[in-house]
Amino acid sequence: MAGHRIERITEDIKRELTAIFRELKDPRVTEAFVSIIRVEVTNDLSYCTVYISAIEGMERAKEAVKGLKSASGYIRRELGARLKIRHIPELIFKSTDSIEYSANISRILNGLDIKDDKENEEQLDEE
Repeated sequence: MAGHRIERITEDIKRELTAIFRELKDPRVTEAFVSIIRVEVTNDLSYCTVYISAIEGMERAKEAVKGLKSASGYIRRELGARLKIRHIPELIFKSTDSIEYSANISRILNGLDIKDDKENEEQLDEE
């Protein structure tokens, strides 16, 4: 039962953080196309690790994390006002390159010369 509560709180935190990020005025955050990749909350709700990625790359994500760390007090206060939980966890922001990594995989897959099934069948019939 407690696992479902943690999952629900994690999703609520992720949703509200996304809305709060749009309201921030720090250029390190607003100028980068920042995405929340994953949110992990400890079982006792004391810490919340937020993984951030930027399309522009890892360096841009690191700059955004610096901006988010400087605004963490404001973000935590806003989170407390929006969520109805007794204890708001301490926010830990970490940068990750998962968007850049997935874009690279997509480029590789698009670069492959994959033929349709019909072409493959015709080629097999000819052999």
